[in-house]
Amino acid sequence: MRKALYFFFVLLIAQQANAQDINKIITKDYVDRLIKTLSSDDMQGRGTFTPGIDKAATFIESEFKSIGLKPLEGENGYRQSFFKYQLKPEATSVTIDGANIDPANILVFGNTSENLTFDNTNSDGWIKLDPSKPFMDQFRPISRSGKKQLILVDAKFADAFNRIKGYFDKGSILDEKDLNAKSTALVFVLDKDTVASDFKVDLKNSFAKMPLFNVAGMIPGKSKAKELVIFSGHYDHLGIIKADGQDSIANGADDDASGTTAMIALAKYYKKLNNNERTLIFVAFTAEEIGGFGARHFSEKLNPDDVVAMFNIEMIGKDSKFGKNTAFITGYDKSDFGQILQKNLKGTEFTFHPDPYPQQNLFYRSDNATLAALGVPAHTISTDQIDTDKFYHTVKDEYSTLDSDNILSTIKGIAKSAISIIKGIDTPTRIPKLENN
Repeated sequence: MRKALYFFFVLLIAQQANAQDINKIITKDYVDRLIKTLSSDDMQGRGTFTPGIDKAATFIESEFKSIGLKPLEGENGYRQSFFKYQLKPEATSVTIDGANIDPANILVFGNTSENLTFDNTNSDGWIKLDPSKPFMDQFRPISRSGKKQLILVDAKFADAFNRIKGYFDKGSILDEKDLNAKSTALVFVLDKDTVASDFKVDLKNSFAKMPLFNVAGMIPGKSKAKELVIFSGHYDHLGIIKADGQDSIANGADDDASGTTAMIALAKYYKKLNNNERTLIFVAFTAEEIGGFGARHFSEKLNPDDVVAMFNIEMIGKDSKFGKNTAFITGYDKSDFGQILQKNLKGTEFTFHPDPYPQQNLFYRSDNATLAALGVPAHTISTDQIDTDKFYHTVKDEYSTLDSDNILSTIKGIAKSAISIIKGIDTPTRIPKLENN
């Protein structure tokens, strides 16, 4: 009995000491400084290919250096650089039955050519969307068709049409192999019912080779150094967008300065603990908002079989629908990752829950998706009430709208819940691989 009481007393003291350590290492002031800096107007919304994202990367690099992280193997520094080709529309012309279409009513998707002209005689012709079916339910399969086609869109879809148009009018990002691919283009025209005789499409674009860069560092493991545990968040956002009053900077405080802040804070915590048997990688991904290119490049540099788990953190700036001291995990049912985390939190006030928004398909909408498709237990942790979040992708996503206590409690919840994985005690089950990766 005395031995049992002594063991319990020692365990209690150890848990209290650990709690004190985490409260000293991950403080509210520290977390606030990170997120305020990343979401400041000075970063100009961290848009891909802008000076703002370069400034954000420099800040993250300085934090990694201060923490004492090592660059990834094969890298000279913390930036993991690569290139993409940016295609920008220069001129778009569509005529239907001899009448010119207003450019405001034209949306171009999937074009990879600098110059492309087609008509009803040398293309896949034209179709009209069914006005009785949801726009996105029709847009998604068409967008994957690989056709050269004109698509007429009923005026009732104007809102959805203009929202997507605003995104693709900025251009698209291509790999070098895309430049020599088959010429394709889906040209959507709003408020036109039919093509009586003929149509013609003329597209002119410019190409530019542009740099992108993830920011990544590591804490080498000890006895299981070849086994990798990844902590991530994307540091890019939308940049400068359509003004709301006098404000045109999409600061991206919750999306995803909050997740990037968590990733940096976790790096600081685990470096101080210095008890990781597995190698820990901390990465801020670029270009999530325009196609997940940063996560894809990062994944190509790894053997997915070496990755034991991935903690991708996105939008933890407000209470989840489950209340305070809670977060949800996407793809909870696809591995026992969430069960392991919850086991490690037994006796604490924090709890994890399955994703309450399965209809949003969040599991394959964030930077965990690439590795998850390859079988890695790669999950996203979030607290966002995405079905009601009125600040998502707006200029109102600023630090002032966040609950910093929620951010702090979530970071500490993740820190404590991951401990058996980083120590090499627990290994989450693999996720079934997706075909045609």
